[in-house]
Amino acid sequence: MNGIKLFVGLGNPGTEYDKTRHNAGFWWIDYLCEQTSTILKFESKFFGLAGKLNMPGEEAWLLKPNTFMNNSGRSVSALSSYYKIPHDSILVVHDELDLPPGTVKLKLGGGNGGHNGLKDISSSLNTQQFWRLRLGIGHPGERNEVVNFVLHAPTKNELTDIQTNIIESSLVLSQLLKGSFEEAMLKLHTKKN
Repeated sequence: MNGIKLFVGLGNPGTEYDKTRHNAGFWWIDYLCEQTSTILKFESKFFGLAGKLNMPGEEAWLLKPNTFMNNSGRSVSALSSYYKIPHDSILVVHDELDLPPGTVKLKLGGGNGGHNGLKDISSSLNTQQFWRLRLGIGHPGERNEVVNFVLHAPTKNELTDIQTNIIESSLVLSQLLKGSFEEAMLKLHTKKN
């Protein structure tokens, strides 16, 4: 199986969204950039901030779409078609309402769970067969509270849990690049006590 060639973090551009739960995917990419000294710059042809992962011997891209969440597919399809990246070599990192903060899951394909960013990417790529790294943000409990919930900052404890998730999930980077997904899942899904 191919390794990951494109890491996409989902979020909304603009300072008013920086600290909101919906931007957890952006936080993951930012953390990876920090750890690898990768620099992203605005690429108009990719409708977002993009950069080549700064790791010797690796051919992978990092992307933060600048299109707002609901149009993320435009950015993902532009970069992936330009560099001829197969769908199963794309990893989309996003906030996940169905997982509590402190939980992270990796999976290939599946539904969109009402996530508009995933919905738009599936539609633009014409497939659901791309990898997802789901960062738990928890659920407000009421369906009609979801929009308000994702567009607000997490509590201090939730933020700590989400940041721990980001750090822990970045530790499987080498497995993701090699395509050792079973190994990556084992590491991510086995909680340390």
